[in-house]
Amino acid sequence: MTSTPIERLIAIMARLRDPERGCPWDREQSFATIAPYTIEEAYEVADAIARNDMRDLKDELGDLLFQVVFHARMAEEAGAFAFADVATAISDKMERRHPHVFGDVAIRDAAAQTEAWEAHKARERDADRGETKGGRASALAGVPLALPALLRAEKLGKRAARVGFDWPEPAAVLDKVREEVGEISAAMSGKESEERIGQEIGDLLFAAAQLARHFKLNPETALRDANARFERRFGHVEEKLAARGRSPADADLDELEALWGEAKKAER
Repeated sequence: MTSTPIERLIAIMARLRDPERGCPWDREQSFATIAPYTIEEAYEVADAIARNDMRDLKDELGDLLFQVVFHARMAEEAGAFAFADVATAISDKMERRHPHVFGDVAIRDAAAQTEAWEAHKARERDADRGETKGGRASALAGVPLALPALLRAEKLGKRAARVGFDWPEPAAVLDKVREEVGEISAAMSGKESEERIGQEIGDLLFAAAQLARHFKLNPETALRDANARFERRFGHVEEKLAARGRSPADADLDELEALWGEAKKAER
């Protein structure tokens, strides 16, 4: 009988992990050693989407799926669960969280669905907390520590906002950003320790993430776009200097700033 594509992939993974006939590298891996690759593949999916490259997206989604199959295989070997259990668990969760699609609940629009989704997730967290520790889960429970720090800051702020701990409008968040900049300046003027200055910079980054959230922007995406702009503009500086037979190391700051401004102007 012909196997489905996913059955073929699962079989390939099982062969790679076979103790006798498998690949030595694949056999030696663990959840901990594979986790960084899983994160990397997720970022490569995001990169393909940002570039609107459908060919790369297909390949990167395959690489990410392989990571899921890899983890599921290791879990199956440990007697914990198998790929089918992963697929069943997410299917059950999607049906539970979409009662307006798979049940008889009415949802008026996307905003109401988002609110209902988060309320359902909160009930699930409370249920899990009740089963394990006999108490109500924190509003911040379940935000993964492994998330990029900027993205986690946005999610923590969003969780706190659901229970009323938030600024009323973006202007108030901008005031907080200015306040944090002032505290960095004061720490620097007071010759505070690097640790203290680092704490103040962290507070600034956290506030900036909340400002992005208030504009319904993903701070991680905003910073990724800023990185791309920096690379593009710096490339312009390097290109212009190379045409003069020089490099950025040969130029003074005024010349570099002038070329940087030229690159910014060209983008407008």
